Amino acid sequence: MLTRNMNQEVLANATALPSVLILAAGRGERFRASGGDTHKLQAMLGDRTVLQTTIAAVQASGLPWHVEYGPHPGMGESIAAAVRATSRANGWLILPADLPLVQTRTLQTLAAQLGQLDADLLQVIQPFYHAQKGHPVAFTRAALRSLSTLHGDQGASSVVKAAAQSQTLKRWDCDDLGCVLDVDTVSALEQARQLLRQRQQDV
Repeated sequence: MLTRNMNQEVLANATALPSVLILAAGRGERFRASGGDTHKLQAMLGDRTVLQTTIAAVQASGLPWHVEYGPHPGMGESIAAAVRATSRANGWLILPADLPLVQTRTLQTLAAQLGQLDADLLQVIQPFYHAQKGHPVAFTRAALRSLSTLHGDQGASSVVKAAAQSQTLKRWDCDDLGCVLDVDTVSALEQARQLLRQRQQDV
């Protein structure tokens, strides 16, 4: 388990790019309740842990990234701390750490879409897989104040709702099962393992 936050600016011009925020502060109680004998982020997925797999996918995107470990009382505080730590970024892609099979091209495509938007206008891009809401959710830099003051267990839902009300919430239908396949339970972890093996065989 990580014992500190990680902040890796992978490119010299990182402030021109959105930062991927990997949220790893959750307690993983559902996973243990389903029979897991470790924290879900430390469960093995192939030859890496879940968290290591998530980080590897983000690293491969070439985008700046930050892992927020906490501890924090809620998802809102976790997001707020991560945004404050990357306050110079040109927007954010918020990714729960328990989505290890999100594809690198999904991150790159979202970052490219975000880069085409007006950074001074609060805009949000929500990925969907077969009508199911996924992650990461992308936010323009104009969301800085709203994101950096979040609290509670609802994450950034209030910011997404504000964008929806102002008609600046954009839907992106993608073909990446990894953007919705979290490992909250032991059965979900096994599904992720099967998908990983399938992807490795297809390479």
